[in-house]
Amino acid sequence: MQIRSLSTIALTAAALAATAASPPAAATSADSRSFTFQYSAEIGPLPDGAGPVDIYVPIARDTALQRVERLATTTSIPGEEAEDPVYGNRFWHGHLDAGHGETVSLTFTYRVTRHAFPPPDTASRSADPPRPVDLAPNARVPISGEPVDGIVAEIAPGQDDPLAVSRAIYDYVIDHMEYKKVGTGWGNGDTFWACSAGYGNCTDFHSLYLSLARARGIPARFVMGFPIPDADHEVEVQGYHCWVEFYVDGRGWLPLDASEADKHPDRRDALFGAQPPDRVEFTVGRDLVLDAHQQGPPLNYFIYPYVEVGGEPDDQVRTRFLVQP
Repeated sequence: MQIRSLSTIALTAAALAATAASPPAAATSADSRSFTFQYSAEIGPLPDGAGPVDIYVPIARDTALQRVERLATTTSIPGEEAEDPVYGNRFWHGHLDAGHGETVSLTFTYRVTRHAFPPPDTASRSADPPRPVDLAPNARVPISGEPVDGIVAEIAPGQDDPLAVSRAIYDYVIDHMEYKKVGTGWGNGDTFWACSAGYGNCTDFHSLYLSLARARGIPARFVMGFPIPDADHEVEVQGYHCWVEFYVDGRGWLPLDASEADKHPDRRDALFGAQPPDRVEFTVGRDLVLDAHQQGPPLNYFIYPYVEVGGEPDDQVRTRFLVQP
């Protein structure tokens, strides 16, 4: 799908004006929330004459728990949308043969309705079957060897019920991890780091869970998105949030959020097998190869723009995320 550049956004501007003139649709109950989410990025300035330049930006999409309407897409260079071949994540891809000192600007604006889990309508639960990748290791998520083998042997020995085992793993992660961001090393979603340092952010908590669950034969997948603050005015979201979904036969995919449970002990039970509508989902999976143009290594996870210049990753990326009710 071809994306409009800045020279062809007059209709988009009119649509945005019409949207702003109308009162926003409010969530009808605690089971759902509706909000506008704006994802903006600037890349560069691009080195003059360096190239090729490839820019990838994740795109929010419909899931079993959210409905997404694209209000506007504004980009200073042309691009196309595609899906990665393994997880089906949607992304925008912009390409330049070479940079000329310019800064690329991108803004994607969505209207999202997010539903709590479990939803009132059980037919809307995600029932897609697990795949081999949901039981496989990732570069930073081992499922065998030390320290995984030793920990797995301690958790719910002799228990075969996947729901009970999942809860035991969830409790282990919360009891043995602390949510904090100190120094360097955290935030890579690394099981080895989680086990040795004992602290980190949501990626570290949930990588440890993935390792232990998959080692016990429980399919589990890593989900990336953004938290949505409960506010009646525009709020800037400071960064991503991640969580996990695990699969139980007969029940489908169930969510859990160990890092939020660590920060809010009173919500520990409520964040296992259930989820409030306080987030928006963007991507699933680890070790992502988005398309044949990607020359760098697989992406550890994908939530911020990924840029390559001359086939090498480039980190001149600035982002801003805004939420309106």
